[in-house]
Amino acid sequence: MRVDGKPEGLRQSMSWLHTWSGLLLGWLLYAVFFTGTLSYFVDEINDWMRPELHVSVAQADTAEKAMAGMQKLAPDASSWSINLPDERHTAVEVTWRPKGAAQGREGTRRAQLDASTGEVIAVRETRGGSFLYRFHFELYAMPRVWGRWIVGIATFVMLVAIISGVITHKKIFTDFFTFRPRKGQRSWLDAHNATAVLALPFHIVITFSGLLLLMTMLMPWGAYAVYDGEPQRFNAERRGMQAAPAQQGGPQQAAREGRGEGRERKAAEPQAMAPIGPMLQVAQGHWQGGAVGSISVQNPNTQRATVELRAERADSLLLGRAGSQRVVLDGVTGALKEVPEVRQPSTAMAVMNSMVSVHLGRFAGPAVRSLLFLSGLVGTCMAATGLVLWVVKRQPDRRKLGYTPKGHRLVEVLNVAAIAGLSVAVAGYFWLNRLLPVGLEARSNAEINGFFAIWLACLVHAALRPHAKAWLEQMAVAAVAFALLPLLNVWTGGAGLWLTLAHSQWSVAGFDLMMLALGLVHAAVVAKLWQRRKKMGAVAVPAARQGVASQKTVLQAPENQA
Repeated sequence: MRVDGKPEGLRQSMSWLHTWSGLLLGWLLYAVFFTGTLSYFVDEINDWMRPELHVSVAQADTAEKAMAGMQKLAPDASSWSINLPDERHTAVEVTWRPKGAAQGREGTRRAQLDASTGEVIAVRETRGGSFLYRFHFELYAMPRVWGRWIVGIATFVMLVAIISGVITHKKIFTDFFTFRPRKGQRSWLDAHNATAVLALPFHIVITFSGLLLLMTMLMPWGAYAVYDGEPQRFNAERRGMQAAPAQQGGPQQAAREGRGEGRERKAAEPQAMAPIGPMLQVAQGHWQGGAVGSISVQNPNTQRATVELRAERADSLLLGRAGSQRVVLDGVTGALKEVPEVRQPSTAMAVMNSMVSVHLGRFAGPAVRSLLFLSGLVGTCMAATGLVLWVVKRQPDRRKLGYTPKGHRLVEVLNVAAIAGLSVAVAGYFWLNRLLPVGLEARSNAEINGFFAIWLACLVHAALRPHAKAWLEQMAVAAVAFALLPLLNVWTGGAGLWLTLAHSQWSVAGFDLMMLALGLVHAAVVAKLWQRRKKMGAVAVPAARQGVASQKTVLQAPENQA
């Protein structure tokens, strides 16, 4: 790795690889890590950014109210899907498919219902936390495939940086228990080592699982080769399923379809549905008191109506989303029809499900999700301290030169904009959600455009201001902006923290608490920067006085000699 070609050991070469792989894509990796950490609370962010939903408070009869609401909203639909409130959602999320609707998402209609009344809630247009989640792995304003390739390459570089960092630091676990404050470069290196080792298993798993999520795009050649260019067969087998066979035609097929259509017309005659309450009791009896998370109704208000109740959360990481328990009941009589067995995945799919579940935090309750969030913050700090350390390590060389090289100055500016500027932009994104007019056309695009405009302004600010002042000013803005978001929530019509805690609306309360935590973290950084600035100012004053005194001595010397 040396420019002069001299031999070097493994650790020295890994140090070079770790430094430059971490720097060249470090700013992108920081953004991916930060937005990914926020994405652990994507549902909570979605709820907070739609304050109209804060009036929705779950009741004991929420399922009954939701079914009654669907009877008003879409009585003639071919299917209903109802997601009941939980600790991550305040309102009832419903989707339905009108008869004759197009296949896929185009034919699906969506709405939010008040959990206490079943009435439709009109919400503002916003991408909410989904924008941050999507930005985390496919960026923005480019084809999705391009964004995923860029993030996939950056994730691979992240894995290389982690492995090379472990090899480079032969005393990494010893260094973890060593922190020497106010020692300049040594302190930054200690902080980088500590944050790296503190959540090292998390960093490795989250990086490797991120690559697994993109594996069919990054490395599709094996599946294409083994499955004769039909990746759908690979995906079906990976999920432990059989690929759908090609449909056969012919007179007999047409006759069977004709008889089937006749039976369907007869079965589609209007028919009142049984109440949902007893069905919930049947399901909870089978699940030993487990809560119902969603209700799926096929052919509502007909003789063929069926109701499928799904448990709130899967019991196993290996099963993934398909691991939730289910019961199927007759929609007209309420009688139990079927208790489908949970399909056991293949070994490959079980491993994949476990890694994906950990990466996305699907299995996690509020406590575990908070730990994942803290681990993500530690990883974010690891990336930030690594970027800052690159600048700090080169300060002695700059002092010898007597000036800052353009390359070093570029890294300084990008560090401020990528770290502090991203915090300001994210906080500004939340502020824009509440300050932009509710009826603004293309409102969600205006929020996102505002996010990037604020981020660009932070880049310009970092380029125009001295390095230390740019850090202090942007971190201070981020601290204040995050800390005031709970107050902004109340001021703009949302439910206050005291109400959300009292009503167990953990999604809204969780967001407010998360913003207060981020505000405190940024405030702690501001305090450190301010102390350092005061200390440097105190050192500079005597130095300046000494310089003035020396200058006077030089000026008076000729007179004395005379």
